[in-house]
Amino acid sequence: MRRRTFIALAGGVSAWQVVARAQTPARLGYLGAGTADSYYMTRLLAGLTQGLTENGMIEGRDYLLETRFVGDYERFPTLARELQQAKVRIIIASTIAAVRAAQQLSPPIPVVMAAINDPVGTGLVASLAHPGGLTTGTATLNEDVTPKLLEFLGVLFPRAITLAALYNPANPSSVNFLPSLRRESSVRGISLIELAFASSADLGSTLSTLVAARHLDALQLLADSFVFDQADRIAALALAQRLPTLASAAEIAYAGALLAYGLSVKELYRRSAYYVKRILDEGANPADLPVEQPTRVGLVINLKTAKALGVDVPEQLLARADEVIE
Repeated sequence: MRRRTFIALAGGVSAWQVVARAQTPARLGYLGAGTADSYYMTRLLAGLTQGLTENGMIEGRDYLLETRFVGDYERFPTLARELQQAKVRIIIASTIAAVRAAQQLSPPIPVVMAAINDPVGTGLVASLAHPGGLTTGTATLNEDVTPKLLEFLGVLFPRAITLAALYNPANPSSVNFLPSLRRESSVRGISLIELAFASSADLGSTLSTLVAARHLDALQLLADSFVFDQADRIAALALAQRLPTLASAAEIAYAGALLAYGLSVKELYRRSAYYVKRILDEGANPADLPVEQPTRVGLVINLKTAKALGVDVPEQLLARADEVIE
């Protein structure tokens, strides 16, 4: 196992003192896509719990966590209202649609974003430095690293000509990610097949049909909580089709993908706890808490998967890796 510093987060804060939290445990709401017991979500919620503990907050003593998970994004407003009725003090949201649903509640509730794609571009906040409203939290750099993955594809498979991109059509950030991926693929002479991930039920048959119909060199997962929630299953299905998988979150390599280049979503969840603490204990105004995003990203290579695929990872790539799973 090789490690270097994987991620560093930066950002200043300003505080608006209001009232201290009561002695009874505060109710926190979590609104996310996927399922509570998936490999991916288990890791992320562990990161959130770790962050809360590091900020002096113990579950049961200082807070109670109310969770709501959904696959159908149209249900987010209903679940947000459920959390409001449960009298949560803050809603921690994991997707763009979840943030928007929480923002529309009346009376309003502070919203902490946990690893959200391009919150400025999607209109969730006014800016990273001055988010405005009652929303703050952590953002990803996925708009930058999504096309960057093609560089690693070229090193691993210099003759690659076809790439399948698995994306969630319900995620607005896909509208931005896909065009940049198309442009970069075209420059590199790679044909891009866009595969909408609307249901996990038929994913296995879709992949096998696609592989049988066309020669695929790799599968890239576009960043989305619903897609990543199925990461271990997707990686296993792809491996059965001898299809290397790439993604922009370290957790996907841990789940069995060949390579991940990007952020650690778990670390962003861990950092999200800082905002919960500032708002809950210090009465900080979310509008005054700058949104943070990673200042560095990392490369994770899964050599177990490489061996199963019969892929020889070039030494130059291994030397660049921040972590190698063996």
